Amino acid sequence: MSDDVPPDRLSTNPASPYYNEALLRRGVGIRFKGQERTNVEEYCVSEGWIRVAVGKTLDRRGNPMTMKASGSVEPYFRDTADDKTAGDKQD
Repeated sequence: MSDDVPPDRLSTNPASPYYNEALLRRGVGIRFKGQERTNVEEYCVSEGWIRVAVGKTLDRRGNPMTMKASGSVEPYFRDTADDKTAGDKQD
């Protein structure tokens, strides 16, 4: 995996095996079906789904209730996206 490509699957839940604090600290953005999403709890590019929080409801363990949505998923690193847009503005 190169430094400019996010992983195939990533979760924000520390109990998940797909949790990676270093990548989350760097900042991963998600485009789902062409729209920017900010409430994504977990995603998988190869299977084409995201998990999003449903309001402020919690399950019996105190975790946010989530809903799985299917579609095209495009993850990207926010720091590299900011660098590209800054470069466009300078030209």
